[in-house]
Amino acid sequence: MQDAHSVFLAPWKQGANMMNDARTLYEHAGLFDVVQPGDKVAVKLHVGELGNPNYVRPFFLKQIVDEVKARGGKPFLTDTCTYYPLLRNNAVDHMETAVANGFGFAPFMVADGLTSENGITVESPDPLLPDVEVAGALHQADAMIVVSHLKGHPLGGFGGAIKNLGMGGVTKKSKLDQHRLLDLVIDQEACQGCGTCVDACWFNLPRIEDGCAVIDSPWCMRCPICSTACPEGAITLQNREKLPQGLAVAAKAVLNTFAPDKVAYVNFAMDISTVCDCAPSPGEIMSQNVGVFASTSALSIDAAGLASIDYQKLNSLHSQDCHGQVRKMAELQTPGSLEPKVITV
Repeated sequence: MQDAHSVFLAPWKQGANMMNDARTLYEHAGLFDVVQPGDKVAVKLHVGELGNPNYVRPFFLKQIVDEVKARGGKPFLTDTCTYYPLLRNNAVDHMETAVANGFGFAPFMVADGLTSENGITVESPDPLLPDVEVAGALHQADAMIVVSHLKGHPLGGFGGAIKNLGMGGVTKKSKLDQHRLLDLVIDQEACQGCGTCVDACWFNLPRIEDGCAVIDSPWCMRCPICSTACPEGAITLQNREKLPQGLAVAAKAVLNTFAPDKVAYVNFAMDISTVCDCAPSPGEIMSQNVGVFASTSALSIDAAGLASIDYQKLNSLHSQDCHGQVRKMAELQTPGSLEPKVITV
């Protein structure tokens, strides 16, 4: 098992066989040291929303699954139901999406159940979130390999290993709890009562009363759709820095259900888009492919990934501080470093 301050990088090489380079990377990083014979190994991924082409290529996941099997482990691909109502909102649609996107080569288990009913409440590592419901299948797994696509995110600034665990490793309840760390504010003087927000909302939650928008439902997830759609700029999301912090708190709660030496990470800094893989429409590709990172620390691997891209562009685009996640992880005394040692293989 490698030191948590170290991050290994297989740089992107035009014309190279990146699967061979990835295999070498995993050997140097000791990625599969987390696997013991008989272990039920969760390979945590994001299968991508149907129509979005930027998720991690399935053949890279098959390579990881095959190596887990070679070590005597019992791997299964896994993710959780989304809160928003697209094609990963329930286990049936999610599993069909996984197959459509090329992940039918291994068992795929929706970790929080058919409609996100399978969650286990664990003690929160920070008062920012009163409790965290960890997806049942992750809680029960013996080991975990977290495979993430490095990209931008409208609320978190960016998505990597921390977001993959913090938002992707919990139930819908805890997803909502994290989003509602933000405050939604409506400027009643600016609002014209046009109803654009009503039409835009996936949940049909806004309403118009006395010529002004009202959004007061406890089920509002504070997504940016209504604020982005408003032609008057009357709807704003405030205290945005709290969501990245919540991601870190939830991620640490998920990790606390595993022994320290039973989790490893791979981040693919390829097809780096300005927005996430959660919507059918892909975002702008913002940089050249960097390569593949591997580590035993969520903190270190995300810090190294941010250092390899123009995170200032994401900060500006999303009105966010991308380093909010990693700083909070460091504050939670997560093993790793904000300035990891990157070793090129």
